[in-house]
Amino acid sequence: MSSIGIGRMSKIPDCPCLGGTLDKLIQPAILAALSHGPLHGYKLAERMSEMTGCCAGKPDLSGVYRFLKAMESRRLVVSSWDTPEKGHARRLFQITPEGETCLAKWSETLEAYQATLSALLQQVRDAMSPKRRPRSSESNKQRRRSSTNRE
Repeated sequence: MSSIGIGRMSKIPDCPCLGGTLDKLIQPAILAALSHGPLHGYKLAERMSEMTGCCAGKPDLSGVYRFLKAMESRRLVVSSWDTPEKGHARRLFQITPEGETCLAKWSETLEAYQATLSALLQQVRDAMSPKRRPRSSESNKQRRRSSTNRE
């Protein structure tokens, strides 16, 4: 595989090719993490970062809280205040039955994504192979000229 341009792309921190913008995957990651039991926001973000490939590292905590708020309004999660005798009060999040149904649907959706991504990955690998066809009409013109010159 060619590494042409990869060095330049890694210097662009917001480039989607680095995998840091997989927002769609935050919801199933949250639901999967909460399926093991209630968690505080920070612990939830830690658990998500432990998941393979999730969020390209540790997710942004404020973004996780925004997702949690939206998911709570859709009744996928519920929250309550945990007020220990020592320390600060923290919000504890828990998956709901609707969230469990959503997680089951995510399982089906992610399987479909996986098949699509596998096919796309193969297309990308084929496009990057040294034997790939010329990409522009200019290249096609050059090939025609060279074959005409040989005759």
